[in-house]
Amino acid sequence: MRADAERSRRRILDAACEVFLERGPDAPLDAVVRRAGVGPGTLYRRFPDREALVRALVTDLLARLGEAAQEARRVEADPWQALRRFVHAAADLRMGAAIVVLLERLVVDEELLAVRRGTVEAVEDLLRAAREAGRLRPDVGMGDLVLLCVRVSRPLPGALAALDADGSLVHRHLDLALAGLAATTDGPLGRALGFDEVIAAAGRPGETMAE
Repeated sequence: MRADAERSRRRILDAACEVFLERGPDAPLDAVVRRAGVGPGTLYRRFPDREALVRALVTDLLARLGEAAQEARRVEADPWQALRRFVHAAADLRMGAAIVVLLERLVVDEELLAVRRGTVEAVEDLLRAAREAGRLRPDVGMGDLVLLCVRVSRPLPGALAALDADGSLVHRHLDLALAGLAATTDGPLGRALGFDEVIAAAGRPGETMAE
């Protein structure tokens, strides 16, 4: 893909992520066009309908999430700092909340399953390393991490959004939440929630990591 075409595609996907997160996956595609600063023809040449745009966005987000997990493991010697780096990178990309919103309306095919499987394995590797290093509570599963990130990273409603205009409040709250995931002398707080359980709760009981 030519560099200018790739830049246009990136602008569309980034704009779609923001618009769908703010207004839901049924938001008018005209809003995506305006946010991306491109013409309608540019959008529809690349994504002929809403499903194509949503599919491309989810695939892109999952791939970038997996890349963030791999990079965190590569550049951070401390497994806990690697996990922290990944969580903050995911928040910057607004992935956690957006993926959950968009997966609700998407038919998952083999390509998307393959991307998701690679991402899940990369994040599970971070969790396992932090757990084995004694830094992460043993009762924290990937499902816990994903849903925690979704809760913390969603935009604040209405006028409250002004409190986090620069995005710093999200990162402060993530650090507070991560402190609660750190290994302590406290007893377990229930059982770890697996990612497969999150997928099943989203109405996709047949889709597991093994697929």
